[in-house]
Order: sequence, then structure tokens, then C-alpha cells
Amino acid sequence: MPHDTPLMAVTGTTLVLAAPPPADAPAPARHRPRTEAAAPARRSAAARALGPYARLFAVPGARGFTAGNLLARLPMGMFGISAVMMIAGQRGSYALAGAVTATGMAATALVGPWTARLVDRYGQARIAVPATVIAVLGSLCLVLCVRTQAPSWTLFASYAATATTPNIGGMSRARWTHLLPRSAHHTAMSFEQAADELCFMLGPVLAALLCTALFPEAGTLTGAALLLTGMLVFTAHRATEPPPGGAPKAGGGRSPLRALLPLLGLFTATGLVFGSMEVTSVAHLSALGLGAASGPVLALQAAGSCVAGLLYGAGRARSLRTCLAALAGAMALPWAAAATGSLVPLALALLLAGMSTAPVMVTAMGLVQSRIPEGRLNEGMTLSVTAILAGIAAGSATAGLAVDRLGTGTAYALPAAAALTALLIGSATSRPGR
Repeated sequence: MPHDTPLMAVTGTTLVLAAPPPADAPAPARHRPRTEAAAPARRSAAARALGPYARLFAVPGARGFTAGNLLARLPMGMFGISAVMMIAGQRGSYALAGAVTATGMAATALVGPWTARLVDRYGQARIAVPATVIAVLGSLCLVLCVRTQAPSWTLFASYAATATTPNIGGMSRARWTHLLPRSAHHTAMSFEQAADELCFMLGPVLAALLCTALFPEAGTLTGAALLLTGMLVFTAHRATEPPPGGAPKAGGGRSPLRALLPLLGLFTATGLVFGSMEVTSVAHLSALGLGAASGPVLALQAAGSCVAGLLYGAGRARSLRTCLAALAGAMALPWAAAATGSLVPLALALLLAGMSTAPVMVTAMGLVQSRIPEGRLNEGMTLSVTAILAGIAAGSATAGLAVDRLGTGTAYALPAAAALTALLIGSATSRPGR
């Protein structure tokens, strides 16, 4: 090639025109040692996989609010198990502990959407910080009431006060939507789903460790401290906060509930998958004399979803129907593996089942973004999470009855049936015009 001819190279999707090399430049080496050429190739492959996420966190302020988001989100996987271990340990009643946490979940389902609506209307920092303070005070009051042997009703009231905890995941997703072009939303939502799975995988493990290694109240106290610290860090990054929507105009505009009604059935069915799978797996492993393996096996399922979420975000988005079809197929695997009576096939089946959930959640949340009215994103996200929580509660209760009456192997038919129901609902929901 003549030395005065410009050089062209393609990097990603960009055509780069380079200046010609100097006349006295040495000729490029035609052959390189295999090991020398392989290292850049490996780095290039890693860069391609991480490229979408590197661009995500190149946005000014993204790393800061994400750090706060993760700190505040970790306690979401800690509070339930911490309260159960604390109340059961001090009062000697798992029935009381379960009733208190169930009351807290019901209160969250009622209060959460209202808190989210205030966040959308008046701004994240203005509402989320005082709402978090109320929730933290509720946790501290719960610890005090348990410790001082206060009447049982005080435990219900204290834990219900934690329902003001803002939906930190929804607020984080709202920031990405505000900061990024639509073409980057798929990657951002995939990261958020992976973060959800990571926190719900690590949270219960951390809570159980604190409550057993230190003292029964340690899990709740640590969760409250992380929640408040993380929320303060998150809301301190005001430059990335979406502008408040203000009071609704006359007539109120479209309601997020009406816009999301077809999708809420899908989220409820997905919650049924999660709740029934968890209870059935714990019961089945206990029946096999492997109760100690329940935690690691369920963590493996969550880890599969976390990894799948990151991989899904680095690639091309699929249709909701395709993702739900994969979920329905994967949820039949634990049912088949349970018949073997062996731990390894069941663990592998749960890993694959977990990997099928993240693409469904990412794609469905993308539909939420596209359907809710402008300025009410956090409220719409919170409604979706509420539907999932309702499904989890119903799935857990139904699976408990199935385990007692039909056995653990048959109970694995519940998550498979719930996944098939989600596929039927999603196929109708994702049609054009719906």
C-alpha cells in the first residue's frame, strides 16, 4: 500500500479515517506470536460484553446514585428474614413472626403506590428522605418492642410503619429513563433487574449471619442503617434526579393503574411462580433430609437470574412472548428433576429456571415504561412491584397447602402452571394495540 494512502478502520459501528504513517515509519510486523495476538482478542471480547454497561456508567453521576441505590436496596432482602428470626427468637412463635411480616407486606401493598405518587409529583429527594426516616423509625420501634416484651399489637403497628419505604428500584429506573436515550433503556433495565436479584440473593444470607452470629436484632438494625445511608447517598445526587411532575392537571390524565391493568395480571402470575417455587423447594429439600442446602440452592437460582439479566442487557431484546415461552419451558425442569430425588439435578434445574426469569422481568418492565403516563413512572413501577408481591404471597400460601396435601414432588407443578398462565396472559397483553 502506498504511504500516502489514508488508512481506514472500523471500531464497533464507527469508521475511523487515520492519517498516513510517516515515510520513515517501520513496516508493521506481519506475524505476531500466538500468545501476543490472543491477549488483545480476549480483551476485545470482554470489552464487547461489558461495553453497554461501560457506556451506562460513563453518564455523569450514574456511579454515585447507583452506589446509594445498591446500599439502600440490599435491606429489601434483609428485613423479612430479620424480623422473623428476631420475633421468633425472642417470643418463641413463628406464627406470630409470620403474621407480623405478612401484615407489613399488606401495608406495603397499600402505602407503596401512594408514596410513589408523591415521589413523582414532588421529587425524589423531597419525599423519599422523610419517608425513609419514618420507615427506619418503624424498624427501631419494632426492635424496642420485641426487646422490652411489649404487647403483640405493637409489633404489628411498628412493622406496618416500615411500609413507607420508597421503591428504590423504581426511582433508580426513573433516573435511567430520564438520563438515557430510549436505545439504552434495555441495558439499564437489565442492570436494574440484575441488581434486584443480587440484593435478594445476598440480603437473606447477610441477615441470617448477623442474627445468628451477633444477636437477634442485628439484622434489622443493620438493614435500617444501610437503608438510611443508601437513601441519603442516592438523593444527594440531585443532578441526575428527574424533574417532579407536579400536581396533575384538571381531569387527572390517564391513570397508571388503568394503563397497566393488562400487565398487572402478568406480574401477579410471575409472582406466583416465585412464591410457589421457593416454598416448594424448601419443603422438598427438607423432605430429602437436605434442609441445610435450601439457602445455597435458592441462592444459586437467584445467581442464575442475576447473570442472565446482565447477559440479556448486553444483547438484543426479545419479545415478551418469547421470554415467557422460555420461562414456561424452564419451570417444568424442577418438576421433572424432583422426581429423581437427587440434589444435583434439582440444583441445575433451579439454576436454569432462575436464568429464565430475568429476561421476562426486564422485557415486562420495558412495557411498563412505554405505557404509563409521563411523569408517573415511579408510581407505575411500584404498582408492578405490588402485583409481584401479591403473587408471591398467594404462591407461597398455595404451595404450602399443596405440599401438605399432595407432596413436594407434585407441588412443583404449581410454578410450572403459573408460568404457563403468565405466557397466556402475556401473549394477549403484548399484542399490538393492547
